[in-house]
Amino acid sequence: MNALPLPVVSRLPHVGTTIFSVMSALAAEHGAVNLGQGFPDFDCDPALLDCVERALRAGHNQYPPMPGVPALREAVAAKLMAFYDHQADPGTEITITAGATQAILTAVLALVHPGDEVIVLEPCYDSYAPNIELAGGRVVRVPLTPGSFRPDFARIAAAIGPRTRLLMINSPHNPSATAWTAEEIRQLHDLLEPTGIWLLADEVYEHMVFDGARHESVLRHPGLAARSIVVSSFGKTFHVTGWKVGYVVAPAGMTAEFRKVHQFNVFTVNTPMQHALADYMGNLASVRDLPAFYQAKRDHFRAGLAATPLKALHTQGSYFQLVDYSAVSTLPEADFCRWLTRECGVAAIPLSAFYEGGFEQGLIRLCFAKREATLDAALQRLARLQ
Repeated sequence: MNALPLPVVSRLPHVGTTIFSVMSALAAEHGAVNLGQGFPDFDCDPALLDCVERALRAGHNQYPPMPGVPALREAVAAKLMAFYDHQADPGTEITITAGATQAILTAVLALVHPGDEVIVLEPCYDSYAPNIELAGGRVVRVPLTPGSFRPDFARIAAAIGPRTRLLMINSPHNPSATAWTAEEIRQLHDLLEPTGIWLLADEVYEHMVFDGARHESVLRHPGLAARSIVVSSFGKTFHVTGWKVGYVVAPAGMTAEFRKVHQFNVFTVNTPMQHALADYMGNLASVRDLPAFYQAKRDHFRAGLAATPLKALHTQGSYFQLVDYSAVSTLPEADFCRWLTRECGVAAIPLSAFYEGGFEQGLIRLCFAKREATLDAALQRLARLQ
């Protein structure tokens, strides 16, 4: 007699396969140039690989301390002081995480209680809402201004209520490639100052800000830093997304709560990679050079797009480029991305995938964190569009 299958009640009933996986599979099926998923197709600095080899051969192959290797937390503290004049205690305010995605989930689980409300600014990274739902919180969605993707402080203020626990922001922004200004950060401070609301600042693209602008980290502003959980990513910064190593900076009291959850959902993070990153970060030149490195890729890609019927929106930061395809097609964004992959041989991501309701603006996201040869191959195909 066969046993009946046990019922499965989903914690995330509305979540399926992400658009990133769908488009990457479609790109592989059709031999398309994949400018959809946000990862480099080039290697990291060979000096960083040398650091990894030294760490492995030095025997750094067992569990590290739960908060992270002390040398790496100290290196992060030195970087925060050098770039943002922010003094963080490596012992009580910095935690090494298994990438930024784990860091964000851990922060939400540590902070959000059932029934709490969390404000997210759409379009936003696809992990935010599921993280809030897993914590039992309620997602409150506030759109960034269509077209410019600037924060609308009147709408954010209107969304704040007695159950608002957390506001999540992302700058430089994925997917719009905008970056918050110093004035916007000041307005954010003024908005939150009289409240008890925490701020989660996703700053994984912090070292990819262009045209001489500086990254306006919330850590530059003591009033915001005191209520903020700041997330960053070594994977994004050093072109090693597969290593899945990031970090969180937060006040000591919040860090203690963060680590309570961290120790039970991941406990520790890859030991040799932590030692390698600490060794490599002894010289911050590679970090200081990163804006120019990615700006050269941005400028090369945008120059090539000028020879296509696609209209490039302004890119202030990150390694993404939004383009308007209205001169090519009236298809909805997801359908156009599928068509573009099959017929043109270039994979992209629909901007509508970053909105709960699939808000259509005729925009798609392309990633320029690629070798010049990869970008040129994509541009040649896009130039054939009519």
